[in-house]
Amino acid sequence: MMKIDRIELFHVSIPLKKPFHPAWIPGYPQTANRFTLARLTTDDGAQGLAAGVAFEREREGLGSLLGPYLIGLDPTDIATGRQRIREAGYLGWHNFWLEAAFWDILGKVKEKPVWKLLGGESPGHAQSTRIPVYASTGEVHPPAQRANEVLGLREQGFKTVKLRVHSFDPADDIAQIEAVRKALGDSMEIGVDANQGWRVALIDDAPLWDLQRATEFAAACAANDIAWLEEPLDMYGWDDLAELRRRSEVPIAGGELNGGWHEFAVMLEKGCFDIYQPDATFGGGISDARRVMDACIKGGLRFAPHTWTNGLGLLVNLQLYAAGARDHPLEYPIEPPGWTPESRDGLLAEPILADSDGTIALPDRPGMGIELDEEKLARYGEKFFDITKRGIAVKTIREKGFFTALRLARKKRRH
Repeated sequence: MMKIDRIELFHVSIPLKKPFHPAWIPGYPQTANRFTLARLTTDDGAQGLAAGVAFEREREGLGSLLGPYLIGLDPTDIATGRQRIREAGYLGWHNFWLEAAFWDILGKVKEKPVWKLLGGESPGHAQSTRIPVYASTGEVHPPAQRANEVLGLREQGFKTVKLRVHSFDPADDIAQIEAVRKALGDSMEIGVDANQGWRVALIDDAPLWDLQRATEFAAACAANDIAWLEEPLDMYGWDDLAELRRRSEVPIAGGELNGGWHEFAVMLEKGCFDIYQPDATFGGGISDARRVMDACIKGGLRFAPHTWTNGLGLLVNLQLYAAGARDHPLEYPIEPPGWTPESRDGLLAEPILADSDGTIALPDRPGMGIELDEEKLARYGEKFFDITKRGIAVKTIREKGFFTALRLARKKRRH
């Protein structure tokens, strides 16, 4: 049985060519793509990678917390790995993004891409190696400017685009979708993200929608042939979301940051969404997102995971999406000149590029399909934690004393 023998953690900061102003944090100029990179190595040399979005260097102490939980674990035992990650979360950050590293190793051991391990090679399942994506913009621009930019995205081959609306004046939000629809005619599908699921007012104040405003905007979306309305109310406003869905002629989407299956089970029961969007690097990780996906297939609902994190997060959610019904395009974050494939995917050997038909390639390599550029990791990453089984033993002796460390080691072997 293989075991995790080494854990490495890196602070990663990839500078953006131009500041990016995310609609979900009004007034905040983002100048770098930051995340925590985890690399797990087994005693026979297999490696698994995972990445969790970071604001700065807030996970500085994560390694000391994770080491005793994960060192010595069988990485192909996903259930036990998830339980250990959950236990570590009781004492600090919720880190289900780490589960991807376990799946990465399992895929390499089984010599299969993760989407096949998740059920994507079952009889009758779509086998295309090209995945349809939609251009997911990230900023709020003046209507005329945005309409012109979307025409450019259409020329690149995208068939669907997602806009952001985030104004205190409802008329401004409506003007945004009207201008883009007028410019496009019926040549593209349009989705709209209100970013109300997890309102942030860190720098500037942010609008806060209630059911009435969401209802009125949904009606405007219907009048402009909008394909879906995303995150129109608070992520925990389940009763209001269900009522909005009953009122709306436009499909309602959301769930990107909800905390796992226990929350999605309630949302499914209440009927909150037409399109469920859990991100496998947030919430309950890949395993819970897969349960949501299976429930959507069973219930005749659509599934399209959130991917606005980084290149590794896009690949993780791509593997999940490819195992499902593929009945809605996958999110493809892009907002030049600040947020480009090169800055989003800055640690990958090659950026994930959309083809002229609005699709991206599904990796066929075993595991997650993540291929790091080690030179870029050395340039943009700072290793802040590195420990092995021997290192855990030395640390325990230093902190607990030799005899206590010996007793703990014996107990762990029996367990």
